[in-house]
Amino acid sequence: MIEVIDLWKSLGTQQVLRGINLKVARGQTHVVLGRSGSGKSVLLKHLVGLFQPDQGKVLVDGEDIARLKERQLGPIRKKIGILFQSGALFDSMSVGENIAFPLREAGMKDESLIASKVAEALEMVDLGGEQEKMPENLSGGMRKRVGLARTIVSRPACILYDEPTTGLDPIATDSINHLIRRLQRRLQATSVVVTHDMKTAFHTADRIAFLHEGSIYFEGSTEELRASKDPLLMDFIEGRSGESD
Repeated sequence: MIEVIDLWKSLGTQQVLRGINLKVARGQTHVVLGRSGSGKSVLLKHLVGLFQPDQGKVLVDGEDIARLKERQLGPIRKKIGILFQSGALFDSMSVGENIAFPLREAGMKDESLIASKVAEALEMVDLGGEQEKMPENLSGGMRKRVGLARTIVSRPACILYDEPTTGLDPIATDSINHLIRRLQRRLQATSVVVTHDMKTAFHTADRIAFLHEGSIYFEGSTEELRASKDPLLMDFIEGRSGESD
C-alpha cells in the first residue's frame, strides 16, 4: 500500500529524516516508534503529501506522491485518512456536522445518506447517538473518537494515526488501542500509527519501525522487538533514560 524509498528531509538547518526506507503492507498496522524529535510525525506528513521530501520517493498504491502539486494530491487523499493528535474538531460545529464535513466537501448532497453515514461512523467508534453534542462538552477520549469517526466516514483505504493516545488516561488509551484494532478488521484498512507509547505499539502493531535520529534503527515484528537485547531498544521499551542518580 505504501512504500518509502530513501527519504530525506531537513527543516531549516536540522536534518530530520536521513534515508528512510519503509514498506507498509496492505491491510496491516505498521507502528512507527521513537522518542520526541526522532522524525515520526514528519515522516507521517510525507505519507499524505503535507510535506515534500528533499530527496526520495513516497509511493501510495505504486504512485509517487512526493512531487505532486496540491490539486494532484486530491485523489490520493481520498484513499488516506489522518487522525491528528488533538482530533482537530471544528468547535463551532456539532459532532454530527464535524463528521459530515468531509462528505459535504466531496460534494455529497443527499442529506439522508449523509445522516446514515454519520450514524454508522459514530457506531463504529462506540458513540452512537451523539450527533448533537458540541466538542466543548466532550472528554479528550471522546474528541479522539469523533475525530476518528470523521476520518473513517469516507472509508479510506489507509488510516494514519498521529500519537492517538497522547493526553489520555490509561482507560481511554486502552479503549483507543482496541478501537484501532477493531477498525483494521472491520474496514480491512491499512494503518500507520505514530506513537511513543509502548502499550499502544504492542497492542496494535503487526510490524514496528523504530526511528532514532532520523533513521530506522529497527524494523520487525512485536515479538522481535520484545526479544531484542539492544540497549537502546531496551531502554526505550522499559522507559529508562540511561542516566544514573
